[in-house]
Amino acid sequence: MRDTIRKMKNDFRKMEDEMDRLATNMAVITDFSARISATLQDRHERITKLAGVHALLRKLQFLFELPSRLTKCVELGAYGQAVRYQGRARAVLQQYQHLPSFRAIQDDCQVITARLAQQLRQRFREGGSGAPEQAECVELLLALGEPAEELCEEFLAHGRGRLEEELRSLEAELGPSPPAPDVLEFTDRGGSGFVGGLCQVAAAYQELFAAQGPAGAEKLAAFARELGSRYFALVERRLAQEQGGSDNSLLVRALDRFHRRLRAPGALLAAAGLAEAATGIVERVARERLGQHLQGLQSAFLGCLTDVRQALAAPRVAGKEGPGLAELLANVASSTLSHIKASLASVHLFTAKEVSFSNKPYFRGEFCSQGVRESLIVGFIRSMCQTAQNFCDSPGEKGGATPPALLLLLSRLCLDYETATISYILTLTDEQFLVQDQSPVTPVSTLCAEARETARRLLTHYVKVQGLVISQMLRKSVETRDWLSTLEPRNVRAVMKRVVEDTTAIDVQVGLLYEEGVRKAQSSDSSKRTFSVYSSSRQQGRYAPSYTPSAPMDTNLLSNIQKLFSERIDVFSPVEFNKVSVLTGIIKISLKTLLECVRLRTFGRFGLQQVQVDCHFLQLYLWRFVADEELVHLLLDEVVASAALRCPDPVPMEPSVVEVICERG
Repeated sequence: MRDTIRKMKNDFRKMEDEMDRLATNMAVITDFSARISATLQDRHERITKLAGVHALLRKLQFLFELPSRLTKCVELGAYGQAVRYQGRARAVLQQYQHLPSFRAIQDDCQVITARLAQQLRQRFREGGSGAPEQAECVELLLALGEPAEELCEEFLAHGRGRLEEELRSLEAELGPSPPAPDVLEFTDRGGSGFVGGLCQVAAAYQELFAAQGPAGAEKLAAFARELGSRYFALVERRLAQEQGGSDNSLLVRALDRFHRRLRAPGALLAAAGLAEAATGIVERVARERLGQHLQGLQSAFLGCLTDVRQALAAPRVAGKEGPGLAELLANVASSTLSHIKASLASVHLFTAKEVSFSNKPYFRGEFCSQGVRESLIVGFIRSMCQTAQNFCDSPGEKGGATPPALLLLLSRLCLDYETATISYILTLTDEQFLVQDQSPVTPVSTLCAEARETARRLLTHYVKVQGLVISQMLRKSVETRDWLSTLEPRNVRAVMKRVVEDTTAIDVQVGLLYEEGVRKAQSSDSSKRTFSVYSSSRQQGRYAPSYTPSAPMDTNLLSNIQKLFSERIDVFSPVEFNKVSVLTGIIKISLKTLLECVRLRTFGRFGLQQVQVDCHFLQLYLWRFVADEELVHLLLDEVVASAALRCPDPVPMEPSVVEVICERG
């Protein structure tokens, strides 16, 4: 321990000695440095003075050589270097222009600078170079002190000339003689030519004339608005030529590029509103496209109906079955639905994520809800219903030239839309177009109710048309016959057989598209009942006690009293969506017509018996078509009773004879 302390003392002692020597050396060095500085101070001052003189001489040499340098630069076309030389010397020459030598240099430089400015203006006005070179000319002229306001006007005028040339080139492509390029190529040319040139002009203007302030900015905005509106007009003319096409992919790509290219000038020239105008054009095209798709759907639906009419009117080839109503209905439904899906897929391109304008508020809201859902889909469904209803408004007693089968098919189509198709289509639309708009839309229930009402009107009109067709046959058969002098009946009249045949054909036709429906329980003697003047207890009470040829008033009185207690028959009651209801309506119209025609004629004995035979024949076959067989019985009872009232000698045929004639018929 003692040795360690001793060693530490020795080390400290050595360190102190070294520090003393270091301090001595530093003092010596400081002394030497002071002596050297004192020796060189005079020389340093002389060197600094000489360097200043040298720099001044170089500046003077530059000033004296400036005219020749400027002349050489002008001759070589190094206008930028000449302007930089002039800029370096301008302040000195102005400061010492009172000295004759400097005044002479300044005068020479002004002459050369004027010639330089003239050449720059000439180069600028020729406009042969591109926009960057012309911008450089303007920048050099501004550096030479040329008036900024005048240069601003000239710059915009030259820019206008180049851009108008681009517009003329685009307009030439829209002419009638050469075939117009496709819309994508057209927008590409417009974007690279006109829009690119406008961006160059705007960027150069803002860089060169930033000192002009708001007035200069407004001048540029007005310039861009004017030329931009002309460009937009050409684009809209070209887009209008795409109205006939059904494929939106090329159109949407063209609109996307058109919209993208106008982002740059839109950012440079926010006050000009170019981006907003471009978005407005895209929105208008989208609206027009929706209208075209709606027209396409309407035309396709009308085409389907034309095909159906042709199929229904085509003559049947022996041994070859034509398409049935169910097949025609399936074809119309599938074709219409496929066209709707194709239209949805086509307009969905406007909302694709990769499209630049798809994130705009219109395409995220109003386009989906009011455009696609309401205008296109709901509009088409309502148009389809209206087109179908127009067949109910056809003039004429028989509904014009509309085939009854078409009415039946359309009624079933609208009913199918009410039960399932409308809900499916609107759900599909809402899933494909995620509507973010709170605007009111048509509820599914409202549209379904409209479709059901259309189906009801069509089916009711079908019943009227078919009922009137059969009624016309019955009316002519009654009105064209001499019932007073007719012979004793031996057969059922051919028209009654035709009525049964036509009713059976209608039953088959309706059964192809509608369900059977519900009938009341049938009585066991429905097909055995025989009509006579005394065939019912009512009629026995009506005629047996009191009827004689000399007492017609009593008979009429009893008939009218009996009608008070009869069940009223509503001929045009609402038709339900089933076969039984449809056939019931047709038969009611037909038999009611027969009844009214009989009431207007006078019958002989054999005429009455012929009516009796005909009515029994109708009863044998028509009861099975209606919901309640009592309806047929009641109407036919009325027909026979009315014929008896109109007969001076009402002698009915024996029921057994009537049955034999009808069975033979």
